Amino acid sequence: MATPISDFAHESAARARGALRVVGVDEVGRGPLAGPVTACAVRLDPDRIPPGLRDSKTLTSARREALYIAIIAQAEVSVAHATVAEIDTLNILRASHLAMERAVAALQADHALIDGNLIPRGLGCGATAIVKGDATCLSIAAASIVAKVTRDRIMVDLAQQHPGYGWEANAGYPTKAHLAALQTLGVTAWHRRSFKPVHNILYQENSITR
Repeated sequence: MATPISDFAHESAARARGALRVVGVDEVGRGPLAGPVTACAVRLDPDRIPPGLRDSKTLTSARREALYIAIIAQAEVSVAHATVAEIDTLNILRASHLAMERAVAALQADHALIDGNLIPRGLGCGATAIVKGDATCLSIAAASIVAKVTRDRIMVDLAQQHPGYGWEANAGYPTKAHLAALQTLGVTAWHRRSFKPVHNILYQENSITR
């Protein structure tokens, strides 16, 4: 298992430059064929950092859930989404940035540490892009955990409403089982029509009915 992130260097550097409300930001859900894209912003208290923070992808589900509870209890947290309609209208990159902007705005941050190499254009505050930030920055790691747990829970709920696609296990990602279900069960209102596998099935259906 990956080593926990042990320092607060990125956050401390932003504070040294005069930022008072520094948040880490991450998103989850760019790759799935269904469901929203979810972003989280977290402002950690340097004196109350939950032990064991690391990139959510390196954690077991049980450990993510435990850290999620600790983060919610010990930090300022904001979660925001971009809808399927926004994803199809804007494109997935812009929609994920929109979700980030919403999460940051809710915490009234004056500096955001963003996972990745791009800074959303509508943040309204200073920002630093950190490649692989979820593996090197405590605040981003915390945001990655909360975003992942939140979106997974959404997809479990949606799986109960739309059984057969396996969303409770695949979170909407294009697994073989999900793709097969798209062929047999069709497209739901939660599927992203701008994504090629979904678009192709809709095109096939339109061609058949003409």
